[in-house]
Amino acid sequence: MFQVRIHGRGGQGVVTAAEILSVVAFDEGRQAQAFPSFGSERTGAPVVSYCRIDDREIRTREPVMAPDAVIVQDVTLINQVDLFAGLSPVGFVLINTSRSFEELGLADLYSRFARAHLATCPATDIALEHVGRPLPNAALLGAFAALTGEVSLDAVRTAIRDRFAGRVGERNADAACASFDIITAWREEAARVGAD
Repeated sequence: MFQVRIHGRGGQGVVTAAEILSVVAFDEGRQAQAFPSFGSERTGAPVVSYCRIDDREIRTREPVMAPDAVIVQDVTLINQVDLFAGLSPVGFVLINTSRSFEELGLADLYSRFARAHLATCPATDIALEHVGRPLPNAALLGAFAALTGEVSLDAVRTAIRDRFAGRVGERNADAACASFDIITAWREEAARVGAD
């Protein structure tokens, strides 16, 4: 089972991201579930949502305490929430920012987790460019597909278009493609540098 925990703030599409990711997995013939965990249900409050993906029926219903991947939609949560609690040393971390892990004060993550599994992506900037609104969820799903290989970009784009009709869906799908390309290029460069 592959478990994902998504951290963000109310109004950023955290719950929608988990729901779309579960649809992506389901469309690819796998079992999936998605559900949120709310504290104070208001815009701007910290929100966590979860997604599980498996090839077999998923019977567990509790929150994801040992994720295989953590997606951080709002970088301001870094000093407010223990975002990486329970993440395995080979887990994936994807943070919505144009800054590096060092600039975020998270350089110690390189000693705790697999370096090739740690990525940042300027998803809000990508969303502003493609969608016209600072909603990073669709862009982060494209980045997630590139970073983990757990789902395909085509399935992500299809699920986004199904969720959001017309131009909104197309623009969000374009944002997912742009972030997928950024993470793919980053991984290729990292592999090239590692091979040198």
